[in-house]
Amino acid sequence: MAATKAKTKSRAQICAVVGSDESEVKRAARELAAQMTPPDGGDFGCDIIDGAAEHSDQAATRIHQAVEALLTFPFFGGEKLVWLKNASFLGDDQIGKSQAVAGALEKLVETLSSGLPESTRFLLSAIGVDKRRTFYKTLGKLGQVEIFDKVDASKSGWEEEAAALVRQRAGDRGLSLSAEALEIFTLFTGGERRVIENELEKLDLYLGPERRDVSADDVRLLVPMSRAGIVFDLGNALAERNLNRALGLLDQLLFQGETAIGILIVAIIPTIRNLLLVKDLMTRHRLQRPAQPFFFGKTLERIPADATAHLPRKKDGTVNTYSLGIAAIHAHRYELPELRAALEACLAANVQLVTTQLDPEVVLSQLIVRIVAKR
Repeated sequence: MAATKAKTKSRAQICAVVGSDESEVKRAARELAAQMTPPDGGDFGCDIIDGAAEHSDQAATRIHQAVEALLTFPFFGGEKLVWLKNASFLGDDQIGKSQAVAGALEKLVETLSSGLPESTRFLLSAIGVDKRRTFYKTLGKLGQVEIFDKVDASKSGWEEEAAALVRQRAGDRGLSLSAEALEIFTLFTGGERRVIENELEKLDLYLGPERRDVSADDVRLLVPMSRAGIVFDLGNALAERNLNRALGLLDQLLFQGETAIGILIVAIIPTIRNLLLVKDLMTRHRLQRPAQPFFFGKTLERIPADATAHLPRKKDGTVNTYSLGIAAIHAHRYELPELRAALEACLAANVQLVTTQLDPEVVLSQLIVRIVAKR
């Protein structure tokens, strides 16, 4: 038991806050530094070394300064925190790969591994860390590492990660987003932590203490739409067979300078394709409509692998269940022949856009009417 306590105490002495989300890393590091700084340390309770370096020699000097601070006992006894702040030399770049930095980091690891005095704590904060490096892996073994990475909206399936972040942040405020509100809010904010916090604060103030449930209408009223958000909402309107909203969003995208062919390829075709794929699966295997997009992944796991081999994949090879889950929620609004006809209509519209002089807005408007209008 004593050994376990000693190990826990040792790990608590060494902490790191890293990631690609600069604002969140800085915020979390400030909070952790305040917790780790001894309350009675005075001006000597926190020794801050600026880790922002312009070249490898400067970076190595900063690391050696941190080592020296770790080996120096606090003035007047007591405790102290050594904070290597905003380190810029741990990435996959020329500075990070230099021999000077590598040697200095080895010395830092040796100092941390040998065991710090009970009176000393160490905090590292860094942006853009290469997680493949030996130093980073060793740091994780020696202490506690908090990671704050940006959601990469360029990667397929990013919505699931971003939605989980939105749910967590909303829950911290006591807010509960409906399934549709969560989808829309996620796409409108694009996974940006700062934007998510700002927009949740607006919703929190708007609803007041008496109301905690956030509807899709609340999100549409208060949260500004990004380009990705408008594209997503157009897809949603098509899936919901909401003709007026679909045509209104089309006008908005065209007004913002989006090309008709781009709207067709990015918003309309993927929506119809996902609806067709999911409708076919749900019909063949008698799958139930999910309550939320995230639940559909578990449903797909219960059917044979060869039945899902044709589904769109993320870069890691796994099925992009989030977008398919959204389609599964709305697939009941269409019949299979309607979706097959809609996909053929998309192909015809594509040909019209690239081979004729027809007004692109007319082509897409007519396409949306063909898809959405019930016959």
